[in-house]
Amino acid sequence: MALVKLLELLLCSFFLVGCHSSQSSQQVSSAPHPKGEPSPLGEDNLSFPWSRLRLPRYIIPLHYHLVLQPNLTTLRFTGSVQIQIDVQNNSNWVVLHSKGLQISKATILDHNFVLPVLHNPSHEQIGIFSPRVLSSGQKYFLYIEFGAEFAEGFYGFYKSTYKTSKGETRTLASTHFEPTSARMAFPCFDEPSFKANFSIQIRRSPQYISLSNMPIVKTVELHGGLLEDHFAPSVKMSTYLVAFVICDFKSVTATTTSGIKVSIYAAPEKWEQTHYALEVAVKMLDFYEEYFNIPYPLPKQDLIAIPDFQSGAMENWGLTTYRETSLLYDPLTSSVSDKLWVTMVIGHELAHQWFGNLVTMKWWNDIWLNEGFARYMEFISAEATYPNLKVEEYLLHTCFAAIGHDSLNSSRPISSPAENPTQIKEMFDTVSYEKGACVLHMLRHFLTDEVFQSGIVRYLRKYSFGNAQNQDLWDSLANVRLNGRFLHCQHSHREHLDLTAIMNTWTLQKGIPLVTVTRKGPRLLLRQHRFLKTVLPSDPHFLWHIPLTYRTDTSSIIHRHLMTSTSDSIHIGEEASWVKINSDMTGYYVVHYEDDGWDVMAKLMRENHTALSYKDRTHLIHNAFQLVSAGHLSLNKAMDLIGYLQLEKHTVPLLEGLGYLEAFYNLIEKINELELTKDLGVRIRQPLLCMLQTWSDSGSVSERRLRSEVLSLACHLDYPPCLERANQHFQEWLQSNGTLNLPTDVAETVYSVGAQHDHGWNSLLDTYKISLSEAQKNKILQALTSSRDTEKLQRLLQLGLEGKVIRSQDLSSLILMVARNPKGHYLAWNFVKKNWDELVEKLVFLGSFSIRHILIGTTGQFSSPDDLIEVQLFFESIKEQASQLRATQIALDNMKKNIRWIQRNLEILRKCRPAQQHAIISDVFRFFLRERCFTMANIDSFVH
Repeated sequence: MALVKLLELLLCSFFLVGCHSSQSSQQVSSAPHPKGEPSPLGEDNLSFPWSRLRLPRYIIPLHYHLVLQPNLTTLRFTGSVQIQIDVQNNSNWVVLHSKGLQISKATILDHNFVLPVLHNPSHEQIGIFSPRVLSSGQKYFLYIEFGAEFAEGFYGFYKSTYKTSKGETRTLASTHFEPTSARMAFPCFDEPSFKANFSIQIRRSPQYISLSNMPIVKTVELHGGLLEDHFAPSVKMSTYLVAFVICDFKSVTATTTSGIKVSIYAAPEKWEQTHYALEVAVKMLDFYEEYFNIPYPLPKQDLIAIPDFQSGAMENWGLTTYRETSLLYDPLTSSVSDKLWVTMVIGHELAHQWFGNLVTMKWWNDIWLNEGFARYMEFISAEATYPNLKVEEYLLHTCFAAIGHDSLNSSRPISSPAENPTQIKEMFDTVSYEKGACVLHMLRHFLTDEVFQSGIVRYLRKYSFGNAQNQDLWDSLANVRLNGRFLHCQHSHREHLDLTAIMNTWTLQKGIPLVTVTRKGPRLLLRQHRFLKTVLPSDPHFLWHIPLTYRTDTSSIIHRHLMTSTSDSIHIGEEASWVKINSDMTGYYVVHYEDDGWDVMAKLMRENHTALSYKDRTHLIHNAFQLVSAGHLSLNKAMDLIGYLQLEKHTVPLLEGLGYLEAFYNLIEKINELELTKDLGVRIRQPLLCMLQTWSDSGSVSERRLRSEVLSLACHLDYPPCLERANQHFQEWLQSNGTLNLPTDVAETVYSVGAQHDHGWNSLLDTYKISLSEAQKNKILQALTSSRDTEKLQRLLQLGLEGKVIRSQDLSSLILMVARNPKGHYLAWNFVKKNWDELVEKLVFLGSFSIRHILIGTTGQFSSPDDLIEVQLFFESIKEQASQLRATQIALDNMKKNIRWIQRNLEILRKCRPAQQHAIISDVFRFFLRERCFTMANIDSFVH
């Protein structure tokens, strides 16, 4: 019998059914075995059986039984996981994910062997060898014991801390698994298509509570005074959505119309800041259940504010985790913008409970199916539940952000290959979120609201608790049945449209189209090509199927036309004096009016701007200056267009025009054009006087937003009336020992002016250290980084690197704040170069959005060839890392764009000074502000 067993072991080591055994190039290490339990054969006789990054498909997990015992004193955790697996091909090996875990025991239950475990750290995989063949069609229970220290940083199972008002440090433990970090907490099949059910038990000390995806069904008292919480089995879901938290937080609870229990958790002293989030979450869940016509499938939804949290939030099913600024709202310190942010983030994460959790993309190349939809649903849900927030005004800027990214060579298709963890993390970017949302917005308007909503409900129902890809969405939308008939996307006088062919041009190729319009009598001649601000001669040909919309002065009807070729024409009639393409910017494309087309639009804006909607006016301003950036339009033409703004009464186009003038100022400010900078600043600030009459939180959301932006700009430009009023408020705040509640919308401006003096700066830093409001701390940090004292800026950067006074989660934001300061521009960049290795280590993952933001943000306003060369040299010095990051190419593209802009337009700005600047810039706000001043001054004049 012993001889038979030996032969079986030898044969098994040579014939590894279903696996790849050519592993000589792989880094392989063996796991330690428990003392006193010798392995039946040595690992040295085995080689790692799998060569690919993606796991083999012949073993499917069905159910995880996970037991965890975290110790918040030793900062370690131990655990065991029993995974029921379905074997679909005969094999001796189970390959799954594990990263940083010490595996102390692995066995197949009932086989009575402690099994060898091989590690492949480069692929974050382990291979478990069974001497008995696991037979196809059979189910087994794989049992693994493991342990690890809590992870450093913000991924996996990691430690977080907070301080009480008495200075006591409290510790908690939380998880963040998306996209590839569940493997840091327990061995698992850590890919989105390996959905399974999870039964979780967590052992804890009585002073803590534990939370997970599902409600607790019972708590058992263990030896030694520990408690063990047993959570109900989960629905079928991906590993990245598993979550657990051990903390001492307090909560506030309410119930939705359908009986879902909603709770908001936060540190005890921040409990009062949870009430607005509870109101939003209940409203949003009610809205989504009605909109999707699919019940929320869990009995509860917890939302928890984690003190150390790198991203904005995470949609773990039934236990969504948030950065404190994304969930907590303090009426005394949170501005209207903070309120909007909390509302939108909650709307985003709750949308994920259907898009992403109920239906999950098959692989990370289609993460936009999660993130693009959730980003777009933020607007739909907030508009329905909080119409006073006017979120539709922000959707335009979401698309503007996408265009800015997509008009560079370094952009990528919405659906892009991604295999290793760095590539996967880079998929969580502007393209997936913002462009994904804007393409969906275009699709919704193309198909109509009714068809779009019915199609996505069909998609969610068909793929519930499963996985889907692009094609599944197009099929669901293309075959919507309404009123007893299939619509088949009937549109534009065509009986059947190939929705897949249309949408593939938007998701499978990168970039954004430029539609060039030429008027020829009664016809519009149209051409399309890729819109680029940096052009490569070898750039390939691109073609989109563009759902064009347009309006003329002869009709109030919005006309539609599907452009599927490089050139096309539309009949609009001789009598039309103007035509506006891309009505309300529902389409994702840039429009250029050739010949005298921009003159016609400028004339229309001067003489009758209300003939166009505020969205159309904003869109024209955006397009004009984008075309200037790309070299298709002269700066003078764009400046002519915004000359009408002295007549503008709507906040959105006004702020769009102001934003470009401010961008010019910021760019010029950093290239030592002192005379031009000074003159431009004077011209911009001159008409702002009347806005200084009211420093309050009064008025509509739009008025409050405008006031905040204008006062911030006026003080940044050293406008004496603004500085005087801000200093007055700041001194009153200081004299009150920080107990005076400043108007929340202008608090950051007041702090920023106060921070320009030593005493004010030090007082703000002291307040930052003790404040219990993250909203206030964020405003103070912005103010501290506005100092013109480089030693203070250097001190802040060092505090950020240390991670005690300024948390590591805020380090990337801190660096960007310093970089935006003209005095800190090169300081921030040099800091990044000097501390690069430590930054990568501290921010954990090379592909994290924090690293991307640092690289793109610190170089974003470099505009000289010398700057470009220096950045290229640095990227060359970190070539191995830089080659893995798309962000380095984005940074270089941005600098090349800036260089071209300066080369084209600096002389124009010099020549038009002062006459044209005075005529255009100084008059930009005059009429608007004259109309507003009386209203605002009477609402609440001279608030102190």
